[in-house]
Amino acid sequence: MTHSNPFKTLLVCLVQAGSVFFAFSAAAQNTSELGIGIGGMVYKGELAPAYKFSNNRPAATIFYRKDVSAPITLRGSFLWGLVRADDANVQGVNGNVAPLPAYRQTNVKGNILEAAAAVEYNFFDYRNRKEKVHFTPYVFVGVAGFLARTRTVTNADLEQLEKDGSTLGLAIPAGIGFKLALSPRWNLGLEAGARKAFTDELDHLGTQNPLLVNTHDQDWYFYNGFSVSYTFYKINCPDSYKANPKLLR
Repeated sequence: MTHSNPFKTLLVCLVQAGSVFFAFSAAAQNTSELGIGIGGMVYKGELAPAYKFSNNRPAATIFYRKDVSAPITLRGSFLWGLVRADDANVQGVNGNVAPLPAYRQTNVKGNILEAAAAVEYNFFDYRNRKEKVHFTPYVFVGVAGFLARTRTVTNADLEQLEKDGSTLGLAIPAGIGFKLALSPRWNLGLEAGARKAFTDELDHLGTQNPLLVNTHDQDWYFYNGFSVSYTFYKINCPDSYKANPKLLR
């Protein structure tokens, strides 16, 4: 008899812990968000070999989130932003323009439209109103399709580098963010993410002469910005009321 008490105690603790977890999950499954955001988009590729903050151009996003459990959120989004880069901004080791960019004198401008689906992992239960601070950092990863409309021009005698057109492709978005629940309904967000594009044609230079471009890497684009969202709650009617609607009168 004495040996069964520790087992029963452990069993009760596991049941209670599981109840708390599923209670959070059940509550989370009944919440969703609709939001908008603004920020900056940055292109990284042949004409910008490294991320350059000064290349940020205006961008905007609209998104829908669905909480499937306390830590897991599914997100669908549309993102649109301008991009640009210029050989004149690529510095060499001596601080001047690097030799190849100085010879090419090429720049690219355009915009990217993205549709994406992602999974977010929230580190804290920021919707819990019993806590004093309602925030959480989060990470995300997903898959995206994009349409890039760009124009590449050169000031050098290299007309083969000039091209104006569209590129349709796939990308893997991933990044980090921060959520703050201002109230049970309104939320603020901050996010920074990278998009690995499975193409080297955002700047139309991927198939050019290898003496003029690096044909062994692929392009990236980035989005960082702020967002505001509104939370919707779905309250499930208890089974007893579903079976007997008169109880609601």
